[in-house]
Amino acid sequence: MTNQQLPPKTCTIERLVTKSEDVQKVLQGTKTATRRNGRYADIGEIMELHGKEYIVNSVYSQSLGELTDEHARQEGFQTVEEYKNTILSYHPGMPWHPDMKVWVHEFSLVTE
Repeated sequence: MTNQQLPPKTCTIERLVTKSEDVQKVLQGTKTATRRNGRYADIGEIMELHGKEYIVNSVYSQSLGELTDEHARQEGFQTVEEYKNTILSYHPGMPWHPDMKVWVHEFSLVTE
């Protein structure tokens, strides 16, 4: 999917990864994707965390029911269940519907 086919962003890339534990996972290389309920970045956009630059390689829509343990590992967790429990702890009362769509933002460290 190219940027032209994507709907407008609903937030900015600066808000993509904000929780300190998530920032640490990105810096350690154990988190290479973030799922959000809106679109925060365009493909090719740069996110800066603690002086390091990360480029957004892919942005696409996915339903929660499509999540696999591999997707959870991209988020820095071992299993979908661990990821789900953590997300629900951040958002008390939020339902977890398998058909609910989220935006996946995959990124990698920019190397010089």
